[in-house]
Amino acid sequence: QVQLVESGGGLVQAGGSLRLSCAASGIMLTIDVMGWYRQAPGKQRELVATITRGGSTNYADSVKGRFTISRDNAKSTVWLQMLSLKPEDTAVYYCNAEGRDTKLVFRNTWGQGTQVTVSS
Repeated sequence: QVQLVESGGGLVQAGGSLRLSCAASGIMLTIDVMGWYRQAPGKQRELVATITRGGSTNYADSVKGRFTISRDNAKSTVWLQMLSLKPEDTAVYYCNAEGRDTKLVFRNTWGQGTQVTVSS
């Protein structure tokens, strides 16, 4: 099984930037898709951005042009660079990894979450 550890959240003023990191540890045969999701108080968890092992990316419309997801396959690490942050970006950000373990069983793993707060 793989574990995900996030870091980089915090409090920032509107217009500021933050960079989130997520490192995967444990034994997985492949980690195919890594991504970031967020959940604001009283709202459902939503996709922010995903990246495949080959580098294909997908972004929520609300973050396009402001957020950039990147990944290092050798280090099993994914980052989310967030620029021009807005108060509506305030949420708990969760790292996610999809892949297969050594028995080829599909695994979908979540990190513990990191708080991002953007003040106006």
